[in-house]
Amino acid sequence: MKILMLTWEYPPKVVGGLARAVADLSQALAAMGHEVSVITTDAPDLERSSYASGVRVFRVNQFLPKSLDFLEEVHLQNYHFIQKGIELLTQAEYDLIHAHDWLVAPAAKVLKHAFQIPLVCTIHATEWGRNNGLHNDLQRHISDLEWWLTYESYRVICCSEYMRAELRKIFQVPADKLTVIPNGVRSENFASVHPDLDQWRRRYAAPEEEIVLYVGRHVFEKGVDLLLAAAPKVLAHRPQAKFVIAGTGPCHEELKRQAWELGLGHKVYFAGFVDDRTRNSLYHLAEAAVFPSRYEPFGLVALEAMAGGAPVIVSDVGGFAETVRHEVNGLTFYAGNANSLADNIIRLLSDKVLARRLSERAAQELVEKYDWRQIAQRTVESYRATLPQRETPVLYERYQLTTEGLKRGGSVHESSNHGGW
Repeated sequence: MKILMLTWEYPPKVVGGLARAVADLSQALAAMGHEVSVITTDAPDLERSSYASGVRVFRVNQFLPKSLDFLEEVHLQNYHFIQKGIELLTQAEYDLIHAHDWLVAPAAKVLKHAFQIPLVCTIHATEWGRNNGLHNDLQRHISDLEWWLTYESYRVICCSEYMRAELRKIFQVPADKLTVIPNGVRSENFASVHPDLDQWRRRYAAPEEEIVLYVGRHVFEKGVDLLLAAAPKVLAHRPQAKFVIAGTGPCHEELKRQAWELGLGHKVYFAGFVDDRTRNSLYHLAEAAVFPSRYEPFGLVALEAMAGGAPVIVSDVGGFAETVRHEVNGLTFYAGNANSLADNIIRLLSDKVLARRLSERAAQELVEKYDWRQIAQRTVESYRATLPQRETPVLYERYQLTTEGLKRGGSVHESSNHGGW
C-alpha cells in the first residue's frame, strides 16, 4: 500500500507522545513493505526532505508568514500541508491518507475530497478530555475541529477502550466506525545509556539516594503537582528519596515555586528537557517512574519507562487503567489523591523484590502486547476496510439529530461508515 500521513510533529521534533507513536507506526509499516510518506512541520537544522528508517519525510515551512496567534499558525500550517500534499498526490497514486489529530484536519479534508482518496484518522486525545470539559471559545473551536476530522474520516482509530468511550460520548462517533489499536514501544530504543552510570548519576542524585522519576510535559493534566504534594510524606518515611522531574511546559515555573513553598529544597531536581540517552539512563537508574496524570488517553510514557527497566506507578485513569495492572506489571493509585500516590511510592521504594517482579512482568508484556509489528498489521487491516469506498459509492440515510448533537449545533455523524464522499 502507498500511504500518506499527516502529522504536526515527527522526530526529532518531539513535543509529546504523538511524534514517537507516528514515527514508530510509519517505520513499522515501511518495514512490512508498504510505502509511507509523511508530511509534517519544519524545525531548525532539519532537511526539508529525508528518509527515516524507510519512511520519506517532508517538512513544510510553518514560520512564514508569521502568525498573529496559535490558532492562525495552525491554519497557515495547513495551507503548507495542502500544497505539499497536492504535489505528492499529483506525482503518484496513494491508497489512503492517515491524519493524526486536529492540527492537520483542514488539510486532510481538502486532500481527501480533491483527490477522492479514503481518509483514516487517529485521535490521540481530545480537547474535552484534556480540560475536563470545554470552558472557552478556543477549546470549543479545537473540539469542533476534532469532531470535523472524525466526521470526514471513514475510519477512526483510537488507542484505548477509554478513548473509544470518550469519542462515542462527546462526538457521537458510530460504533462501527471506531477501531481500537494500542500504541506500542520499541524496547531497543531504550537500550542506549550513558557510560559509567554510577558516576553519571551523581549529577542528579547522591549515591545513597533513591531516584523517583517523572518524565513528560509540565501541564496540569499530567499531575506533576500531585507528585510534589506527595513528596513530604514520602521523605518522612524514605528520607533517601530524590525526586527528578524531567521535561518542561507551561507549568514549569509554577512547579518550581510549589517545590520551594513545600520546603523540598535539594530533594527535587528539575532536569528540564532531556535527550533520549539521558532519558534512557534515568529510567535505568530510577527506583520508581511515576506518572500521576489526571487525563491519559493511552499513556505511552508508562510503556517507555517499562522498556527502560523502571518499575512504574501511574494514576488509575484512562488508558493507564488498561496498560498498567496493580501489583501485576506496576502499581496504580487513586487519581488526584496525593496521599494514595505517596503510599505507593513508599511501598515500591521499601520492597525491592516487588519492584523487580513488576519490572520483569512489564518487560514480558511489552513483547507480547505492544510490539509495533503486531500493531502495524492491525492498522493495515483497518486501512483495507476503507479501500472499497473508492470504488463503491455508499448510500446512507441521515441520522436524526440527537439531543447531544443539537447541543453541538447539530454536529452529529450522518453515517456510520463515512463522512461524506
